[in-house]
Amino acid sequence: MDSPRLTVDCVISDAAGNIVFVRRKYDPFKGSYALPGGFVEIGETVEDACRREIREETNLELNDMRLVGVYSKPGRDPRRHTVTIAFAARADLSRLKAGDDAADAVAIGDWRDHALAFDHRQIVEDALSHAAPRAR
Repeated sequence: MDSPRLTVDCVISDAAGNIVFVRRKYDPFKGSYALPGGFVEIGETVEDACRREIREETNLELNDMRLVGVYSKPGRDPRRHTVTIAFAARADLSRLKAGDDAADAVAIGDWRDHALAFDHRQIVEDALSHAAPRAR
């Protein structure tokens, strides 16, 4: 059996409480909103992977990046067992633009009214519910 794959996800917010989501271009959850993120590459720190994935998917540069938590429940990704390191950060949303494998990139204030992919609702709720330590 293969080992779990390591991923990163990021809850990006602005002062108005909007959260950045990408609309998935591919399955699983094609067309659904998801936090921007992706797979960590060999030789890359999770922090660098997060910054790279966010640039590729949203055109944003992250500020004040903080660790939210580790999410490892088998089945959280229907493709295979993945473990994600989730971060929260701020960014200048005026630069928001979809790229890479995102069909769209949007800042949503009423995110609770939308179905979210994977376990991303839990990650957002955790990010908003408590202050987490800074990522290094």
